[in-house]
Formats: sequence, structure tokens, C-alpha cells
Amino acid sequence: MKIYDVGLLAGDGIGPEVTWEARLAANTAAERFGFVINWVKFPYGAEYYLKHGVGLPASAFGEMADCRAMLLGAIGDPRVPPGPLEQEILLALRFHFDQYVNLRPTRSYPGVPLPVAIPSAEAIDVVVVRENTEDLYMGLGGRRASSEKTSFSARRGLYTLAGTLELAMTPERESAFSFGFMSAAGVERIARYAFRLARERGEKHVWSVSKANAVPHLYGFWDDVVSRVARAEFPEMELRRVNVDAACYQLARRPWGWGVLLCPNLFGDIVSDLLAGLSGGLGLAAAGNIGDGLSMFEPVHGSAPDIAGSGRANPLAAILSAAMMLRHLGEENAAGAIESAVQDYLARGGPGLPLELGGDATTHEVGSKIAAAIHHHGNEK
Repeated sequence: MKIYDVGLLAGDGIGPEVTWEARLAANTAAERFGFVINWVKFPYGAEYYLKHGVGLPASAFGEMADCRAMLLGAIGDPRVPPGPLEQEILLALRFHFDQYVNLRPTRSYPGVPLPVAIPSAEAIDVVVVRENTEDLYMGLGGRRASSEKTSFSARRGLYTLAGTLELAMTPERESAFSFGFMSAAGVERIARYAFRLARERGEKHVWSVSKANAVPHLYGFWDDVVSRVARAEFPEMELRRVNVDAACYQLARRPWGWGVLLCPNLFGDIVSDLLAGLSGGLGLAAAGNIGDGLSMFEPVHGSAPDIAGSGRANPLAAILSAAMMLRHLGEENAAGAIESAVQDYLARGGPGLPLELGGDATTHEVGSKIAAAIHHHGNEK
């Protein structure tokens, strides 16, 4: 029997509640399909930060590296100002383990009301493949009150970057700056991932979302490298380009029929949240941070501290993230059972849905219904 050591970082707010139900779904699927998940718990989040003054101790990375994958709940707490938890936990994990793919699938579900009318013969089935380690999320920049030199450094799986930036302003004004960075190797590998995924999905094209007309140095470079990969390695597939503003406009009007959207880091973050809003909300939005080492899976939603402990949180995004994690581990049947259980549950509709979707079911009631459906699905197999 296969045994998978899986890290669990429940985090803050509703994180512990939704990951509890995700664990229940994953454990139920594991039982039905003959493997075991050994959950390795990590205590990091706001409480740890407030007590110790750091997001992650240096020892955490080595401990997590022994896991086959990681399930994350949510990070964020009003007692901690925006920035430290995100940078010292979320981004630190993505960068340390070189999780260069942020994978965000979006689909419409029967029984879930949508803000856009979709023809009966169509459905939303889009995957955002977001580059996850470069662009404006490099964290390079600062605030300044006068002319000065600013040293910077960043370490990634592909390289170490270091330098000094000197700015002069006349007349002097308080200001701030941030700059993005991309490497050809970084763009090439995310482009390959997107094209391979589209091919696996049986599609003949990939959309590349950028903004080269306004930011030619950064996103013109992106366009050039993506085109080079497409021509050299995927000649049988079509590369379609679209500016990010046009993509958002078109998605809001017609969100079906797109397929795979390949995006730089910043644009992928924005476009995937737009798609979540078009397909039923963040309570259904799952994500994976994927690399060649430890990969981490999480719901897209935040920690929602205002409803923590009330039983109002929707656990479906966390449950779908657990399904993504099982697929990443090679447990395709178990992942499919979870996804089928969610679809069947939503199709039934009625008061048994989460509060977010118009029902009256608590967080645990939703998780229990999904687990029961997974168990039934397993027996059918």
C-alpha cells in the first residue's frame, strides 16, 4: 500500500476549518482507492509570527522538503499588517521550492448561479497557467525620500540576481518604485508547461496574455520567448496573443471556449480571480503551486477572519485543491472521485449547499456530504 507524507499548513482564519474538510475528502478517497495519506502538520501562520517574529524558521524548509506535497489553508490575520505573512510564508515557499507554475482551473458547475448567461451547449472550462516566480512579484523595489542607491537581491531556482539601482529626481519628491524581471529560462519553462497541458486537454491552441504595447521591455520579451518556444517545440499548436485588458473585457462577456491562458505572474493573479467571479466565486477556486520539488495546493480565497469559527466558510475550494494535489501525486482515480462528488453535490442544489451559494449547510455539513459521495463513488468502482 502506498503511503504519502503530505504537509498540512492550516494557517489562519477559516484555514483550519476548510482544510479539515479537505483532509476528510482526501482520506476518504485514499481509503476507497487503496493508499494512505500521512499528514505532517506545520504550525506556521499569524500566531507563530506574533510569538516568534518570523513567518518560517530556517528549519521549516528542510522539514517540508521531506513531504511529497503540501496542503495550505489560508494565510492572513488583522493583527498582522499586510505583507509579512504573505512574503515570509507564501512567497517564501514558492520561491524556495521553485514552484514556478501557479495552476488555477476554472469551471462552471450545474446548480451554481453565474453572473453571465451561458448558452446551454457551453460551459466554462478554463485553466490559467501563471508564471509564479518572476515578473513584478520579484519583490524588487522600495520607497525613497531622496536620491539614493538601492541594493537588491533575489534568489530563485534558476539563478541568483543581485545589483544596485541609483535614482535621481529633480526636484526631490517622496516616491516609490518596483521593477519586474524575467529570464528566458523562466518564460520558456512556463510556456512549455502551458502547451503540454493544452495538448493533454486535447486542445489545439494556447492563449498568451500580456501587455507588450504598453510595457514592451518586459512583456515584449515575454511575447518573444513564448513565440520562440511555440515555433520550435509545438509547431502543431496555435499560439494566440491577447492583451490583458482585452482578455478581461472578453472574458467578462464570453467566458466559455478559451482553454489554456498562459500569463505572467501579475496578470495571472488578476485574470484567475476574474474567472473565479464569473464561475461561482472564490469558494470554488482551487490552485496549485507546482515545481520539480515540493508542490503546494491551496484554495484561492483568503483567511476570512470575520467568519472564522462560525461554520459559514465554504470548504469546496479547499476540497478541490486536495483533488489537484492527489492528481499531482499520480492518484488520478481518487482525484476524479472527489471532483465527481463535488459536481454531483452541486447539481443537486437546494438548501444543502453552502451558505455562500444560497444554501444553509455549515462547513462540516458540506464536507460530510462530499465525503459520503466519494465513498459511494469508490464503491461503484
